[in-house]
Amino acid sequence: MQLRHAILGLLDVAPQSGYDLGRAFERSVAHFWHADQSQIYRTLDRLETDGAIATETIPQQGRPDRRVHSLTDAGRHELEAWLGSPLEDLQPKEPFLARLFFAASLGVDGILALLDEREAAIREGLEQLRALPSASGDLGAVLRMATLDAGIRQGEAELQWLASTRRAVAAEGS
Repeated sequence: MQLRHAILGLLDVAPQSGYDLGRAFERSVAHFWHADQSQIYRTLDRLETDGAIATETIPQQGRPDRRVHSLTDAGRHELEAWLGSPLEDLQPKEPFLARLFFAASLGVDGILALLDEREAAIREGLEQLRALPSASGDLGAVLRMATLDAGIRQGEAELQWLASTRRAVAAEGS
């Protein structure tokens, strides 16, 4: 998956500005895809150049003009082609697990601190996911809630794994 596909998907839900897309990432897809605001704007520029989106400039009083992006037929075709393509191979990149893999030199206390830090991050992420409003009304809402549920379940499973790992590390230190 590329960022452009996530943006096309969000624009398929509703036309949005770059700022709105940034907020949509935070409120809806952040548990499985991260993008910062500058990446979003660069990708919007490429999508517009490629003809996948159209941009309407809306003048505003006392603020910069608002640029609202919407899918073109070419953009909708690209989104549908991506959705219908075979799934990408799993190519995980998990910085925390890479760090943990090599963390023996930190000693038991250092490893436990690393696990504590990760637990706090997971708990904060779960709190944010659980605070998201429920969606209902159509098939898209059902799928958005399913991905939210997956994020919550993954966070809960990681908390259980962290507790188990913490016990194993502490036992090695005894």
